[in-house]
Parts: sequence; structure tokens; C-alpha cells
Amino acid sequence: MKKLIVSLGLALTLSFGATLDEGVKAFQKGDYKTALSIFEDLSSTNNSEAQYYLGIIYANGYGVKQDYLKAKEWLEKAAAQGHVEAQNDIGFTYRNGYGVKQDYIKAREWFEKAAAQGYAEAQNHLGNIYGNGLGVKKDYLKSIEWYEKAANQGHANAQYNLGIEYFEGNAVKQNYLKAREWFEKSAAQGNANAQYNIGTIYYNGNGVKQDYLKAKEWWEKAAAQGHADAQYGIGNIYDKIENYKKAIEWWEKAAAQGHAYSQYNIGNMYYGGYGVKQNYKKAKEWWEKSAAQGHISSNNNLGVLYQYGYGVKQNYKKAKDLYAKVCDGGDQVGCDNYKKLNQQGY
Repeated sequence: MKKLIVSLGLALTLSFGATLDEGVKAFQKGDYKTALSIFEDLSSTNNSEAQYYLGIIYANGYGVKQDYLKAKEWLEKAAAQGHVEAQNDIGFTYRNGYGVKQDYIKAREWFEKAAAQGYAEAQNHLGNIYGNGLGVKKDYLKSIEWYEKAANQGHANAQYNLGIEYFEGNAVKQNYLKAREWFEKSAAQGNANAQYNIGTIYYNGNGVKQDYLKAKEWWEKAAAQGHADAQYGIGNIYDKIENYKKAIEWWEKAAAQGHAYSQYNIGNMYYGGYGVKQNYKKAKEWWEKSAAQGHISSNNNLGVLYQYGYGVKQNYKKAKDLYAKVCDGGDQVGCDNYKKLNQQGY
């Protein structure tokens, strides 16, 4: 479960017992037992921030058995008093079906309560709901309206989402310049997806002069955060300049995260002996990883290994089975290879 957002409330001193600030400090230190005790005491006086923290504790199982229903009960107590983060998190609970039946309508109702108070996270959620038609008719204009409200408050994900709308031209005229501007705002806050998209814009020359160096710079920012597509892209840039060792190095980072195209490319390197010693068995291992994720060309290449006996015992039946899979996946190369083996009587 995505961890719910914790709001650092003001220290409220009571005439007895511990303060909210002490409970928050205990929570931040990971002393959940003390925090739980303090928040329970404060909640008996209807302290909405303490009730909210109890919701967070039960939702994430901090020092207690994870219990979404208890979390929801405490969040509802806080939300009834207008606690904006609690309202947002109840919406999140219904949107994802945590301990309740997934209900996009209820999720939207709670997000609207929080959004009405100007809470950017909830506004971004509403943009997502309308943009994807979750419990409502898909409406890109409404989606953009909500993303703009959140983005103008500096919400990084909303800025990224707004960039997507302009890049794709959803209910607005496609505008790569505006898309890049919003991605840059988001990227400046460390959003790896935005950093990756800016790199892609420069790589493809979308509304800018094609610039592989700038693409690489942006992808390196995203890759440093573990973004697999960015790691794959950097590998492709090195491949273009025939620095195969560096290409493999970056593809391996992405492949370790299960990136199918990177796994496929590493297989190609071992098959052709580019940057590494030619090794059909290793090529097969990498193509099998990629093929297991449905990568069609990997299945075709495995078929080639079995057809010619490269690193494996020659097996025309296996080759044909693999080509048939490729053909069924819509790749004409597989159909042609299958047909040739048929014509040769295999």
C-alpha cells in the first residue's frame, strides 16, 4: 500500500498529559508504541490531528497489526472535523479498495471535500479520476482543470500530468513547448518521470532541435533515481556511437529491474559479440528473460538459435513453435520464418 501522507500539525498543548508535538516526535523516531498512546489520549478529546495520525498508524501497521477498517474509522473522525489530509486519504482508501470495496464515486466525493479546501493532492487525484473515467464519464477538460489547480500550487505529479495532457493533445491543442515547460517544473522537484520525458523530447526532437546530449543529461537525472526506461535510453545512446560496453552497462541496470527491451538488447550483444565475447548461451538466457515478458522479437531470436543449433541442440520443432508464437503476435518475420521451415519439410 502506498503510505498515506502524514501532515505535521501544530503542537497543541493540553493542560494534562503529553502534547501532540510529543506524539509526532515519537512517531517520526519510530517509537510507535509511545505515539499510539499519546494519540489515543488526545483523540479522546476529539483532537482531529491525533485521530488522523491513528488512521495513519493503523493503515500502515506501524507498531500495530495493519487494520484498514480501524484506519478508516479514525480518518473519518478527523475528516468529519474538516481535516483535509484525512478527507484525501479516505478518498485514497476508496479509490484503491483498502479494506473496503473499491468505489470511485465515494473516492471522488472525498477528494472533492479536500479539494474544496485547496488541497493539491486531492485536486491531482480528481484530475486522474476524470482523465481516466474512473466512476465518471472520461472528461479531459475537467481533468486538466483539476491538474491546473494542483500544478499551480507546485504539485509535482500534477505538473507532470498536465505535461502529459499537452504532449498528447487531450482536449487541448497538442503543444510540445507547454508540455516541456510543465515537465521542467515537475522535474525541478525531482520527478523522475518528468525528467525522463524531457529526455525523450530531446531524443525525438518533439518541438525542439534533436539533441542526444541533452537527452542523455535528462535521462541521467532520472536514471540516478532508478528509472529503468531512462537507463535503457542511455544505453541506446551509447549503442548509437558504438560504445557497446557502456551500452551494456546501462542496459544491465534496466534489465535488473525486469526491463524487457534491455534484456533483449543484451541478448543481441552476446549473439553478435558486440562489447562482449560472443556467447550464444548467454544470448539465449537474456532472450528467455525478455520472452517471458512477452517480447516478441526475443522469441524470434530464440527460434533462430534452435533452427541453426547456435548454443543449443538443433531442434526444428522448437524453432517452428517459437516462430508460430511470433507470427501469432503479429510479427511478419515470424510468419516468414515459419513458412520457410514448412517449405523445407520441417
